[in-house]
Amino acid sequence: MLWTKLGLNNSMSPLMEQLIFFHDHSMLILILIMSMVSYMMLILIINKFTNYYILSGQMIEIIWTIIPSIILLFIAFPSLKLLYLMEETNKPFISIKIIGNQWYWKYEYSNFNIEFDSYMNFNNMRLLDTDNHIIVPFNYFIRMIVTSMDVLHSWTIPNLGIKVDATPGRLNQLNFLINKSSIIYGQCSEICGSNHSFMPITLESISLKFFLKWLKNFQ
Repeated sequence: MLWTKLGLNNSMSPLMEQLIFFHDHSMLILILIMSMVSYMMLILIINKFTNYYILSGQMIEIIWTIIPSIILLFIAFPSLKLLYLMEETNKPFISIKIIGNQWYWKYEYSNFNIEFDSYMNFNNMRLLDTDNHIIVPFNYFIRMIVTSMDVLHSWTIPNLGIKVDATPGRLNQLNFLINKSSIIYGQCSEICGSNHSFMPITLESISLKFFLKWLKNFQ
């Protein structure tokens, strides 16, 4: 059904779950504010703008100054908590270097001397699937080190709630944990040139046992 497509992508990480909870929390507050403001405007229209209690008065001015301040606190504290969680650095199980090129991604598993290029796969799920997937184990912290060889790119996977810019001459990093076995898709989210839409990302999370077997077969 159409209404089922209005929400955010399914969560594949604890961080994305918290982002969805914060989104719902903020939307509820916004709905309450919109309802209250609409009700007050309706009251003013019905009373032909003669309701002096709403139009002027020290008490009502105090109320509509204090209440928004309290509402902002209810939004600010969860937001700050999430910001700190997103920047939290945990001891990673593996580190993967991501290099943006025009117009493909290059991945380097520094711990295992593995590197490969990832191009769009035109035969399966065009604009989403790639010929080489990023393989990582789930339930382990993964660190991504992101940079670019030419222009600005952006490595983005909505299901994980992560988005980091690939900037030439600079290293950016992010940490994430995937909590289930899955295949997750993303794309470059920075307009990097004429083939910008041909830079998909495919990340596959598997168990540690199969990940070690993949490393052995790849090498």
